[in-house]
Amino acid sequence: MREKSLRQLSSPGRRGHILPGLDVPEMGLEKLIPGQHLRRGAPPLPEVSEVDVVRHFTNVSRMNYHVDRGMYPLGSCTMKYNPKINEETCRLPGFSALHPYQPEETVQGALQLMWELENFLCEISGMRELSLQPAAGAHSELVGMLIIRAYHEKNGNPRSKVLIPDSAHGTNPASSASTGYTSVEIKSNRKGLVDIDSLNAEMNDEVAALMLTNPNTLGLFETDVRQIVNIVHERGGLVYLDGANLNALLGIFRPGDAGVDVVHFNLHKTFSTPHGGGGPGGGGVGVSERLSPFLPVPRIVKTGDVFRLDHGRPDSLGNVQAFWGNFGVMVRAWTYLRMLGARGLRRVSENAVINANYAMRSLQEHYELPFKQNCMHEFVLSGDRQVKRGVRTRDIAKRLLDYGVHAPTVYFPLIVHEALMIEPTESESRESLDQFIEAMISIAREAESDPSLVKGSPYSTPVGRLDEAGAARNLDVRWK
Repeated sequence: MREKSLRQLSSPGRRGHILPGLDVPEMGLEKLIPGQHLRRGAPPLPEVSEVDVVRHFTNVSRMNYHVDRGMYPLGSCTMKYNPKINEETCRLPGFSALHPYQPEETVQGALQLMWELENFLCEISGMRELSLQPAAGAHSELVGMLIIRAYHEKNGNPRSKVLIPDSAHGTNPASSASTGYTSVEIKSNRKGLVDIDSLNAEMNDEVAALMLTNPNTLGLFETDVRQIVNIVHERGGLVYLDGANLNALLGIFRPGDAGVDVVHFNLHKTFSTPHGGGGPGGGGVGVSERLSPFLPVPRIVKTGDVFRLDHGRPDSLGNVQAFWGNFGVMVRAWTYLRMLGARGLRRVSENAVINANYAMRSLQEHYELPFKQNCMHEFVLSGDRQVKRGVRTRDIAKRLLDYGVHAPTVYFPLIVHEALMIEPTESESRESLDQFIEAMISIAREAESDPSLVKGSPYSTPVGRLDEAGAARNLDVRWK
């Protein structure tokens, strides 16, 4: 039975809560808000009882898919399970009740947590210093590129170009352009890795940086990373490593050890904050020693046992977000790291790699596999085999919903036709992986025997297949 909206449940005179009487003198809103901004009448809100509200939102919540219900095989997103201990710690009153305007001496615990988290991430990445101010991954990218520009400007020439492999994340060209650079694409070789000859041909004194995603969006580790770094450094450029795929590297490979100059972090991805539905997110930018002066301020410094905020860095970018960053995400990430420890972090990446390869090898007979070598934490299939029967990648994704499985990332990376990008994460057991694999195999068989069945899906969701192009072109968000 279709869930009624609150407006349909509304009945005049029903109420869910009665506010107590005022214990202070009443003051009209017109004394606080300019008249032109005040309503002329009451808003048309539904009138419902408390039980109606509770049941409505409980029922609606059951229609949503979330990581507590099942696997999210979203390639490049690292939608792992969020341990409940993370929620316990970030809700402790000493953290949740803080105010950013409090004096430093009253927030020593929070400053210590951020200072420790910065040092943990530096140890993981091999970077010299790190800022947690950026709001999330794309913001961290932007800040990293601003640091690179500030460094080159300090040396007398900001340069004009940034090299970006065709297997990089799509935000990289946007971050490059937003900081005033022209993006130059570097092609992949037949193995899906950076083509060294193409890199050498494009590398010159006008290149400010190479933005490298490693592992790349094909789920492949750039085995020539040290040679790549050396080529860029020899011409005075810097190397930025997109850390969105860091879940494959924890305790195994430190970008700083290969000479990388900048690494960004997605705290919400790699360190398990739930981020479905657009948030919350948390970022971080780690840099080598020569770039440390350009990090955002304030910096957290420790003198003896006292922590304070240092604003005195003349070459700093300044403040890049209101206050000190998304603190609740930092608490979750700190908790995740402390619970796992060094050995546990390495096992995270080892299990993520094992899970991805298990799923890839289980599906390679049923879908096209463009690159045959072992993958890291994610892999990319192609739906080209199914296209011959009239079934597109988006049809496969829609049909998965009928099997109770969230769809993977589709049509990315762009260098793979009809791409299906799959990242199981280390959170998934073999049983949940097998459920996903069996669903994918069943859909491949349906595409052969009854293509129309797949093309018409989904059938079991609250809403069937939408006209996505029509919705985008004729957006209607009016209150009805």
